[in-house]
Amino acid sequence: MPGPIRVASFGECMIELNGEAFGVMRQTFGGDSLNTAVYLARCSAGAGITVSYATALGDEFLSDGLMARWQAEGIDLGLVRRLPGKLPGLYQISVDGQGERHFSYWRGQSAARDYFAADITPLECEADANRLEALYCSGISLAILPQEGRARLLDLARRMRQRGRLVAFDNNHRPRLWSEAGAAREAHAAMMDCASLQLLTLDDEQTLWGEADEDRQLARIFERSGTEIVVKRGARPTLVRSVDAVLHEVPAEPVPQVVDTTAAGDSFAGAYLAARLTGRTPTEAAAWGNRLAARVIQHRGAMMPIDAMADLRLR
Repeated sequence: MPGPIRVASFGECMIELNGEAFGVMRQTFGGDSLNTAVYLARCSAGAGITVSYATALGDEFLSDGLMARWQAEGIDLGLVRRLPGKLPGLYQISVDGQGERHFSYWRGQSAARDYFAADITPLECEADANRLEALYCSGISLAILPQEGRARLLDLARRMRQRGRLVAFDNNHRPRLWSEAGAAREAHAAMMDCASLQLLTLDDEQTLWGEADEDRQLARIFERSGTEIVVKRGARPTLVRSVDAVLHEVPAEPVPQVVDTTAAGDSFAGAYLAARLTGRTPTEAAAWGNRLAARVIQHRGAMMPIDAMADLRLR
């Protein structure tokens, strides 16, 4: 893509409490779409890419603090809505001895749910004015929205795809966020139809569609044509199929010890998008994503120290 590139990531960022229940906890922040935006901004710093985060926050000190921290990461805040009387969501995370995460959420009244509760939003204004080259969202982005807001996001993605813009969708399925499986399947299928890039975790796809057999699920995924598809499979090679229907395997990076799997997929998505938007091939982008994800899971929390990934900035 010639000239400056503006990417919008839509979703929810929450206050994170990380630590042992009834023990010492560290307060930070996280959310899949925000994590991806941060890693995209870090990887592409100096490459002519502006990363905007589209969400809703309250008008109190916690929301002020979130915005200050996002801005410090190089995130553009022009698409954020501030809603009087609202608050960001909250979650508590604990990590077991194998680095796997366990979550508890308080997000029912999160401001992000009401992002589209307006005649028009900053995200829609910028997209319809053709000032966005790419849109990223996830299965969680869909899940947090009420039905009308979800329909607005889908319509926006459809319009951008029709204008030849990049629409990237990460399946990131969390069953507890949906009232029933049918609604999740319908929303995911609709967004898949809008997306020109699908970033899929195989386990999540199997859970979403109730398919125990991996080969049958992969066959279902690769039935879709005219779309760039990436399938993440943990420590096994990542599958990448470009729009020309050629399928490649990209090895995962070996990790001596997994400390915390938080943001593994989110960081992969950020690195993948940064690589593709700066002209790398899908297989090169997947290798970059695997490299960053392997680094992230050797640190605690969603945001690894920026100086620990200085060599992963794309030039």
